Amino acid sequence: MTQRPVEPSRGAGSPGLGRRSFGALVLASALAGCAPASGARTSAGATRENPLVLRLANNLSEDHVTSRALASFAEDVEKRSDGRLLVRIYGNGQLGAEPDVLGQLNRGIVDMTRVSAPGLATYDPGYHTFGLPYVFGSEEEYYAVMDSPEMAEYFRSTADAGFLGLTYYSSGARSFYTRNTPVRTPEDLRGLKIRVQDMRSQTDFVGELGAAPVVMAFGDTYTSLQTGLLDGAESNETVLTQSAHGEVAHVFSATEHTRIPDMLVISTDTWQRLSSSDRELLTAAARASTERQKAAWARTIDQSITGAREMGVEFVTDVDTHAFRTATRPVVDRYAAKYPEVADLLSVIESARNRGAAP
Repeated sequence: MTQRPVEPSRGAGSPGLGRRSFGALVLASALAGCAPASGARTSAGATRENPLVLRLANNLSEDHVTSRALASFAEDVEKRSDGRLLVRIYGNGQLGAEPDVLGQLNRGIVDMTRVSAPGLATYDPGYHTFGLPYVFGSEEEYYAVMDSPEMAEYFRSTADAGFLGLTYYSSGARSFYTRNTPVRTPEDLRGLKIRVQDMRSQTDFVGELGAAPVVMAFGDTYTSLQTGLLDGAESNETVLTQSAHGEVAHVFSATEHTRIPDMLVISTDTWQRLSSSDRELLTAAARASTERQKAAWARTIDQSITGAREMGVEFVTDVDTHAFRTATRPVVDRYAAKYPEVADLLSVIESARNRGAAP
């Protein structure tokens, strides 16, 4: 199924209040106004006839692989609770961009949202960690750490910040893709104009590699690559086919510099309105949706690679990732020094990594 062009794992940049954002503001205000009348107030008082309705915001298109995982989560919650708990999804960015929806979560307008992990750094600086380069060495390590008890505990540790993590979803490994230049070493990037997400960690590490980071709206990237205003960009393989960037960028170099998860988070207030058994129910349904999403994501990546090769894209796999890791380590160290929360999460990740490597 063809997905609408959408940037995988967007950063936390907030757009201006255009027509779409104004409509989202009106809808969010309407939701806030009707919140008290939205079924049962707590899960203890919820029944099939008078369910507790949980509002979930998602700005990805409904046919995106992660949106389908969220839909399966909603179906699973209804089934497991025998209709006492209902998750109502507001998709396609109906309620605005990720920063807007996080504000709505904080104000109790929505109960849950899917957001790119670094976007949560506004409320807990530890989440900057997920935007840093080479935090995870491989897909296997990424999944082992993200599925670990240590990370589950971390996801639950942010209640005082107004939210808790229910689960994560993969958005793949981000790599550099260029108009014509293979990128095997950091030196290959020197002087190239590279589009990055509106995230400080991204501009910092791309600049550390000697490239010129360009913060640009995702929708402008295709034309900028086509005209030469950009030399390249960075994302996962799906961007080549689903957003047709493979038509104007002919080399994809597997630097795999970041693995930025999407997070499904629930507001602390909503969490406190759930019984302990319903908290377990919601968490189990969320984790089950992650397992389904992993398999669907792997299929999507395989399909994108096949499609991109048919478009004529060259895949460069003999990348010196050790050189890239060494070159960008100062960025990680600076963030750890500036934000104690980043240093703490890096320690959590290291603990999970070591435990996973133990015999």
